[in-house]
Amino acid sequence: MLVHSPAVGPETWAPAATALERRGHRAVVPDLTGVAAGPVPSWPRAVEAVRSAAPAGPLVLVAHSNAGHLLPAVKEGLGGRVVACVFAEAHLPPAAGLVKPVAERFLPFLRRLADHEGVLPRWTDWRDPAEVAALLPDPETRERVVSGQPRLPLGYFTQPVPVPAGWDDVRCSFLWYGPPYDEVAAEARQRGWTVARVPGGHLHQVVAPDAVAEALVRLSLKS
Repeated sequence: MLVHSPAVGPETWAPAATALERRGHRAVVPDLTGVAAGPVPSWPRAVEAVRSAAPAGPLVLVAHSNAGHLLPAVKEGLGGRVVACVFAEAHLPPAAGLVKPVAERFLPFLRRLADHEGVLPRWTDWRDPAEVAALLPDPETRERVVSGQPRLPLGYFTQPVPVPAGWDDVRCSFLWYGPPYDEVAAEARQRGWTVARVPGGHLHQVVAPDAVAEALVRLSLKS
């Protein structure tokens, strides 16, 4: 189960899903683009989106970026079927309690971006176009990713998400591409997780899906 950040869309995992399928692994990308629509909290809708898309049998959960905060709740919603969790350049939740989708220091930046109705621009519009082009060099790929993004309400980033105790009782690992996630990789190592790197930008699973797919398989099967 390849879980994308609600700030982007399923296209950020689609190429890696295809690469995994070529290697004989079933790969499902739930669509979380609509989970922030409606009243808060929105995290139960994210859990339901993944649960309803999940095939039968044991599952490996893979979260990218902001989806890392959702993974413990998603895992609980899937019962005992999850055998491994992989965080791909994703934020690491605490062992238990509550977590917000962004750090408090980042909220003033988001508040400046929000319109008068409290709705944010698309995630790529938070950045300089040159930075987006560097992340996604191919113009057609870039257009697919950009057009597939939702506009999130500011409230999505201020609502706490529950973190059930014991969520990390399965094999957990961390995949990173580059700074600033080297700091998160160090935290994952401190937790005793397996850590791997495939050098690239934050959306490297779109740019180099085969290399990322191979890393995901290795991390998922690591004993």
